[in-house]
Amino acid sequence: MSVFVDESTRVIVQGITGGEGKFHTEQMIEYGTNVVAGAVPGRGGQEVAGVPVYDTVTEAAEEEDADASVVFVPPAFAGDAVFEGLDSPLDLVVAITEGIPTQDMARVNKRLSEVDTRLIGPNCPGIITPGEAKLGILPGNIFESGNVGLVSRSGTLTYQVVSNLTDRGLGQTTAIGIGGDPIIGTDFVDALAAFEEDPATEAVVMCGEIGGEDEEQAAEFVASGMETPVVGFIAGRTAPPGKRMGHAGAIVSGSGTGTAESKIEALGEAGVPVGDTPEEVADNVEELL
Repeated sequence: MSVFVDESTRVIVQGITGGEGKFHTEQMIEYGTNVVAGAVPGRGGQEVAGVPVYDTVTEAAEEEDADASVVFVPPAFAGDAVFEGLDSPLDLVVAITEGIPTQDMARVNKRLSEVDTRLIGPNCPGIITPGEAKLGILPGNIFESGNVGLVSRSGTLTYQVVSNLTDRGLGQTTAIGIGGDPIIGTDFVDALAAFEEDPATEAVVMCGEIGGEDEEQAAEFVASGMETPVVGFIAGRTAPPGKRMGHAGAIVSGSGTGTAESKIEALGEAGVPVGDTPEEVADNVEELL
């Protein structure tokens, strides 16, 4: 099984006529993802990679019976694109765009509380259920179907950890890149809860990083009674306080929260083994299974 996406997911690409949108649409289709439409204002009636383009997400969703979208729209307009996705009859919106203004995401966050549509991202690599569907920019060739769920704030770290898992024959149910911005849709707790409910997921890898308190909150969720075993990794152990490290959300405030040490300690207290390297993460998963 899987969480959030599978072979039946029907996908709209928002921004399909742009360079990145077109390229990754082709990559997703080649992987086997069921991309059924594109949505770009003023471009209705065109076709990209054999996919019909509509002026609005709602029109695309209704005409092509779509249930998910992927956003490849420039930062200045991506907030509005996400809003359009949330206001349409979709179950899932995956926002790949990096650099969406925080004030735009604050408005999106408020809207999320009013709708049933799930948002993954922004500033994320997307989501993949190996062998069935990938929505985003994930390199499908390193993933393999199996029984390990993965959720990560970092795209590159996702690839490193998955490569180590796959090399050991530890395939994945679904891998979710939740994004590294201060305001995101789906968080660690949301993903862990979904994997906990998935009977095919027998272990979960959670890749975190410095900044914020999401990992500490995830540790509380695990400690509250999560039965599926979790393995952790925290990036940024040597990062100096007050310096943003790559992701907009990866900054330690200096107050003692959000540090690698506080996250590792919280996870350890919740019974989550935290690997020092991606290879150690695979070791820990192997021991659990």
